[in-house]
Amino acid sequence: MQKIVIFGGTGMTGQCAVKYALEKGLKVRLMIRNEVTVPDSFRSQVELVKGDVVNSDDVANAIKDQELVCVVLGTRNDLKSTTMMSTGMQNIVNAMKAANLKNVSVCLSSFLFFEPDKVPKMFAELNADHKRMLDVVKASGLEYRAILPPHIADEPSAEYAIAYDKSPGLTRSISKLDLGKFLIESLFDDQHAGKVIGMCTKPAC
Repeated sequence: MQKIVIFGGTGMTGQCAVKYALEKGLKVRLMIRNEVTVPDSFRSQVELVKGDVVNSDDVANAIKDQELVCVVLGTRNDLKSTTMMSTGMQNIVNAMKAANLKNVSVCLSSFLFFEPDKVPKMFAELNADHKRMLDVVKASGLEYRAILPPHIADEPSAEYAIAYDKSPGLTRSISKLDLGKFLIESLFDDQHAGKVIGMCTKPAC
């Protein structure tokens, strides 16, 4: 049974990634700050490790003895300026290298495909930290999958498209279920290694 540690596994998309990883038969570890955020639906099926992603020792402890890493860090609805995600990503990269791990999937934002002045102002500060995250990932030397979804929708699974280094541009959303699944599945497909990946739901016929 392969082991995966998921950072951000209690958020909307993170929960979907956790559930799919469990369905796939992976042994799942979550790093959490507060146990009350862990849903009852999978609480007893995962290993919980308390810590904060901005604490390098906590991150190293979470990554110890793992094989795969999935990063779904977010700020929920807080759009203020932050360095939490990029600091956390650097800590994850450092810990992965120390543990000789290679494979990581990272959820970012399709706004990174935009010119900076085209990003809606309300998301500019958050997007700036996503950009710092992406820079860390690209410079890591790891077998990363940097996934840049558009609006993440609370909708049923549907057909979707992916593209490298750009958004497929067919729609402006992706189901949280499909994104969570792809964050896990991409780790098992070498063609996605070292790629920046756009994805979106295909239009209904």
